[in-house]
Amino acid sequence: MGGLRSPLRGFFEALAVAVPLLFLALAMGAAVEFAVDEAIVITAALDISAAWRVSALPVGFGLMLVLALLRLAGQAEWRATLAAVVLVVATAAAFSALHPYFAGLGNLNLVIFFVGLVGAMVLAGIPIAFATATFGYICLTTRLPHTVVIGRMDEGMSYFVLLSVPLFVFLGMLIEMTGMARAMVGFLASLLGHMRGGLQYVLVGAMYLVSGISGSKAADMAAIAPVLLPEMEKRGAQRGELLALLSATGAQTETIPPSLVLITVGSVTGVSIAALFAGGLLPAVVHGALLCAVVWWRSRGEDLSAVRRASLREIASAFVVALPALALPFIIRAAVIEGVATATEVSTIGVAYAALAGLLIYRRFDWKRLYPMLVDTAALSGAILLIIGAATAMAWALTQSGFSASLAKMMMALPGGPFAFLLVSLLAFVVLGSVLEGIPAIVLFGLLLFPIARQVGLHEAHHAMVVILAMGIGLFAPPFGVGYYAACAISRISPDEGMGPMLGYMAALFIGTLIVAAVPWISTGFL
Repeated sequence: MGGLRSPLRGFFEALAVAVPLLFLALAMGAAVEFAVDEAIVITAALDISAAWRVSALPVGFGLMLVLALLRLAGQAEWRATLAAVVLVVATAAAFSALHPYFAGLGNLNLVIFFVGLVGAMVLAGIPIAFATATFGYICLTTRLPHTVVIGRMDEGMSYFVLLSVPLFVFLGMLIEMTGMARAMVGFLASLLGHMRGGLQYVLVGAMYLVSGISGSKAADMAAIAPVLLPEMEKRGAQRGELLALLSATGAQTETIPPSLVLITVGSVTGVSIAALFAGGLLPAVVHGALLCAVVWWRSRGEDLSAVRRASLREIASAFVVALPALALPFIIRAAVIEGVATATEVSTIGVAYAALAGLLIYRRFDWKRLYPMLVDTAALSGAILLIIGAATAMAWALTQSGFSASLAKMMMALPGGPFAFLLVSLLAFVVLGSVLEGIPAIVLFGLLLFPIARQVGLHEAHHAMVVILAMGIGLFAPPFGVGYYAACAISRISPDEGMGPMLGYMAALFIGTLIVAAVPWISTGFL
């Protein structure tokens, strides 16, 4: 929205608050009613009412409602704000007035609500958690109580494995704060920095390693970019090239455990998380090799006359310093793959390991940053879980409408068998990843497509790797990919500068995804 004129930008900013306000107003009453209904349920372990747990929903919605009202009141462009509020109220009133007519439309309602309405809200910049239109669909086209939406949201957010989400987010912040990321980058730079394109190779390798620790793409880029990008600029690298490679490595590492996307796939589809962790390593290697091929081609003429090659003593010293940091991703992966610990347990181990390494080995632990890091972790984790809950409710509505069965019948009739289904999934998730962000696309369409993949005979881990890689391409592909703009913010480089250089890297990623789709062993060879 930065390129829009001020009044228009103010209108869309106000709209991005007004729509969530409507959602929260609808959800608040339903959440209170749901909490009251759950009061009669007694938990087996603690022997207390389940209302203590589900009351987090009305409390959370209430706090968001207050914050949204304060933010709307603080909008500078009052005319634009008023126009946005009037549009939301008028649209809601119009849909309510059409309530009697929706009942006779059947599955056409799916197009109206989940294609037309959701598409319009996504294009308008409404946060995806509030743009699912599930409340409108349930209230206006069915006789189901509106509390069913809250129940599905609660179910989506209550998977035990999702406890690891805040821990992995916090772990990503810890490795940056304690200097572990810098130590790994320093070792790789001493090893490869003297080569043409050496620091670009270091960026690819560092993102591979750090992704195994943090599980968050934004945390990965924030840990690596400040260390490498300034030095790469000093060597004459173009800023747009740096932005493009940073974005491409973000897409490359979506399948590297313990990616939050892998954890989400396992939690909502029932696919073994250990299998996903084992299957995600080689697909990322394929992507990384193709990215390195593009780097080699583009850096053939790089001038290295002013670059000094590190001595063996310096490389050995850097390795010793980096060894505790390098060990962490292997500990995390081995613990889950070998069945020693679950994803939730290993995230706790990772946090404890990083904290001790920062305190005792690297002697970098800024206690003043701990509270802001915890606040950021809670905010990001809450956003992720809310998105998962909203997407779960939407997927349930699509399933109950019969759309899921119709989609399965259509997909199974595709000529070409399993590979045709895989190719359609790949193309669909490239598009979905760019407009729905990563996790909601996986939750919503993973629940629909993974059962079909089983029916057509695809290995679940293989299918998961293909759709996750495809989603990563969409997520980081300009001009729509949200991940691309996250890379812009972290690198402080204008989006326009990276558009051209990004084409070559996107082509490499797409070819790599086709290779992974065509060769199942890449995803299943270590299972």
